[in-house]
Amino acid sequence: MDFEWIKIPYALLTLFIVVNFGMLLGAFIQKIGARVGRRHGIPIWQNYADLIKNFGLRTSITHGVMFYLGPVFRLTGGIGLLLFVPTIYGSEMFSNLSFSGDLILALYFVFFGTLGMALGAGESGHPHAAIGISRGLSQVSMAELPFALAVFAVALQYQTLSVTDIVAAQQGGIANWTLFTNPVAVAAAMLGFLGSMMRPPFDVVIAPQEIPIGPPTEYHSSYLALMQTNRAIFPIAKIVIYMNLFFGGAASWPVFFLKVFLIYMVSVIVGVVFPRFRVEQSIRWFLVWAVPLGVLSIVLV
Repeated sequence: MDFEWIKIPYALLTLFIVVNFGMLLGAFIQKIGARVGRRHGIPIWQNYADLIKNFGLRTSITHGVMFYLGPVFRLTGGIGLLLFVPTIYGSEMFSNLSFSGDLILALYFVFFGTLGMALGAGESGHPHAAIGISRGLSQVSMAELPFALAVFAVALQYQTLSVTDIVAAQQGGIANWTLFTNPVAVAAAMLGFLGSMMRPPFDVVIAPQEIPIGPPTEYHSSYLALMQTNRAIFPIAKIVIYMNLFFGGAASWPVFFLKVFLIYMVSVIVGVVFPRFRVEQSIRWFLVWAVPLGVLSIVLV
């Protein structure tokens, strides 16, 4: 127990680093999308200005307790996912609060925030909230299914549910990465990754070109700031899972930044090339292409 308490300050330092990296990376990616559309894009510091402004605002509007717990659950999912898996392999300081069997807990945290936001949206009183809930849960469920199948295949391959042990099994060279020892599982997981990042063509939940409503407009003040903070944390936390399971993990912060950036760019490149799917097109795409690969990866193992 004392050892766990010693690790908490370093876990918080990891959180601080990831928040700032996520804020800067998010602005950079928005700038890439703007440049593709021949626009200038936002300043690199814009996310910080928006966050400070929203945290400084207060509201007297009341929608019910669960409506305001939605952003809290969402942020809890991102922070929990980040803090309960190792960030830097071989480092006692940045192994965070990981433990044996933490892979199962990570799978729960991936879905936890989405369920919280669904409960919050359900109490918003907006007549279109049910549309967003059905879209969100359908999209996330179908995107997480091939990822879960790939995770099960990796756990069977390495005979462990510990993220640290899976990273340890991939040390010794690039050829030992799961990317090369189990490419079918990695392919299934990366197809699911495209959907879980909620970027085009899989941004069917908010659908910015279709309906100017949803959490970014219904939430405000510090509640919106919590969602903005999670928007910086959650994508990086998910990428850390992918990096550890499939790409050999990271033994230093420079390697961490490089791998996270390259994995993130996979969804960015797809997003600026392809237009948005409709809801039924997105679900059908996962059923036809991603889920069979996930099933095949388990069969092969």
